[in-house]
Amino acid sequence: MKKFTAIVLASLLPISISWAADTEKMTKDSREAIKMLGGELKATLQASMKANGPIESISVCNIEAMKISQRISEEKGLKVGRTSLKHRNIANKPDAWEKSVLQQFEKRKAAGESPKDLDYSEVVDYEDGKAFRYMKAIPTGDVCLSCHGTNIAEPLVKKITSIYPDDKATGFNKGDIRGAFTVITPIK
Repeated sequence: MKKFTAIVLASLLPISISWAADTEKMTKDSREAIKMLGGELKATLQASMKANGPIESISVCNIEAMKISQRISEEKGLKVGRTSLKHRNIANKPDAWEKSVLQQFEKRKAAGESPKDLDYSEVVDYEDGKAFRYMKAIPTGDVCLSCHGTNIAEPLVKKITSIYPDDKATGFNKGDIRGAFTVITPIK
């Protein structure tokens, strides 16, 4: 029996090593996609804020962010986006897995971890098979506070409410977890 167990375990070892290498690659690919999305979104938003002000820049998060996410997803062969426990756009509402991870991020932050260091990945059952899922927390920065902070100008509140009547994404302070980047990579 010991010999049989050893043979079975030995035959599984290459699968385990291969699986570990695959998850390392998927983590790297996820981080790269997030870096692209975060970098491009931040640069686009900052340029718009400087040129047009906050009211006109709402379209960056409303329209341009989705376009950027879709383009990067197609380029990378995965699905990258943003989500939050306090979402503004219903299209960014977290699914059950994302909600659970976001809640864990809040607990980890409360325990002293920096939001910029919070990430999590897992292989899960997904649709017709398995998927590698990855999330990286988004700390609230200065550029976020104009539209997501505690003291939002009234004209901006009116514009936000007209686009997002069910907005939940206000009341943040610098350093709070604004939400997270989320990546889904189907495993074939």
